[in-house]
Amino acid sequence: MSEDINTPNNGEELENIIVLNDEDGNEVNFEFLDLIDYEGEEYIVLLPTEEDEDNDEVVILKVEDVEGNPDMETYVSVDDEDTLNAVFEIFKEKFKDEFNFIDEEE
Repeated sequence: MSEDINTPNNGEELENIIVLNDEDGNEVNFEFLDLIDYEGEEYIVLLPTEEDEDNDEVVILKVEDVEGNPDMETYVSVDDEDTLNAVFEIFKEKFKDEFNFIDEEE
C-alpha cells in the first residue's frame, strides 16, 4: 500500500521551501510540512514542489545534528519501513483536517 496526499493548495505559491541535494548533487525543492518527534528522534516531513499530478507523496527524513556545530543539522533517509509508517501516521493524524489523504493499494 502506498500513501499519497492531495494538497488543497496545489498551484499556489509555496512557503517554507527547503532546498536539498539529491544523490547526484542536484538541488531539489521541498515544502516543509512538519517536524515529528518519534521515539526520541526527530523526523522532517517534506512535500516535493515539482508539480507531478500523479505523485503527491511526502518525503520523511531523519534529522541529525552536525557534530561540532549545534546550529546545523543534516537530513538522512530512513530505511526502516515501520518507522516511516509510524511517523506518517502521526503526521496524518495531526493534519487530517488540512489534507485529503488517499490510501492506494499496490
